[in-house]
Amino acid sequence: MSIINKKSESFLRAYLNNASPTGFEAPGQQLWLEYIKPYIAEWHLDNYGTVYGVINPGQEFKVVIEGHADEISWFVHYITEDGFINVIRNGGSDHMIAPSKRVNIHTKQGLVRGVFGWPAIHTRHGENAKLAPKTDNIFIDVGAASKEEVLGMGIHVGCVITYDDEMEVLNDRYYVGRALDNRMGGFCIAEVARLLHENKVALPYSLYIVNSVQEEVGLRGAEMITQAIKPNVAIVTDVTHDTHTPLVSPKLHGDVKSGKGPSVTYAPAVHNKLLNLIIDTAEAKEIPLQREASSRRTGTDTDAFAYSNGGVPSALISLPLRYMHTTVEMAHKEDVEAVIRLIYEVLQKIEDGHNFKYF
Repeated sequence: MSIINKKSESFLRAYLNNASPTGFEAPGQQLWLEYIKPYIAEWHLDNYGTVYGVINPGQEFKVVIEGHADEISWFVHYITEDGFINVIRNGGSDHMIAPSKRVNIHTKQGLVRGVFGWPAIHTRHGENAKLAPKTDNIFIDVGAASKEEVLGMGIHVGCVITYDDEMEVLNDRYYVGRALDNRMGGFCIAEVARLLHENKVALPYSLYIVNSVQEEVGLRGAEMITQAIKPNVAIVTDVTHDTHTPLVSPKLHGDVKSGKGPSVTYAPAVHNKLLNLIIDTAEAKEIPLQREASSRRTGTDTDAFAYSNGGVPSALISLPLRYMHTTVEMAHKEDVEAVIRLIYEVLQKIEDGHNFKYF
């Protein structure tokens, strides 16, 4: 069975390279929708930008597979009289990686280029000897001489800022770039839709392929869309930490390694019967699988689906990721294919009216 082909990898490259900051996901959502249109019967768009396609619509029993579309970014917060720009987070952007990064500032007039400046090492002595990046001292330089010049470029407080780093394949083994969290999840569920279509799989229920917005600021898109769809089952895909890189402790953060397959999570929001179905399917189909546990909450859209509509049986399938919330996030190609295959196989094990009650 073909998993990732040249057409799908071309889509992945375009999808990852396109900016899709939280609250401004529309361009990425349009790319995603155009890709899945041949594989779905209908599609819908909600008021805040979540998009979903439906396979076999009109059935009473509804299953969701979901990823989130938004990437972390920055907002213009303050413009100094000298023309420098201070920022605040839009999502969980890491201030430590900002200095020396190139950025795109999104304005009505188009993109304005800038850089996160930082004092040269030669000047960091005396009181500045231990100077470190913080959210209140990082700044952007657009080459302007004054606040008036910055404003004249179309830049104003509230403009969103993204990094310009693009996808590459490292050692023919890893996808590398920004925003793999979690547009890689959106890619995986799109590929599931493609495989179901190409292999003429007839599902006995309605399948909703959901690409949610605003996960990075509190699972907001998923909170909204689950109330609209009212699913019976939800399988969420997101990323998790590869804890086998330097300076990360598997004992503290879980024992997960890239190249060893997707990870499933044990947590209160994760439904045990659905989780067991996923694990049993992985074992039967010889799909590698890792396990981790979350205290109280998963921190993903799984929580939003699980605790909606009186309780929706939900589970989380995670893609191991190196260097999360940086511009060099890395995902192993074999793990990506395993996530796709696992969701594809599990969907064929779910029956119309499937009973997920505990007893």
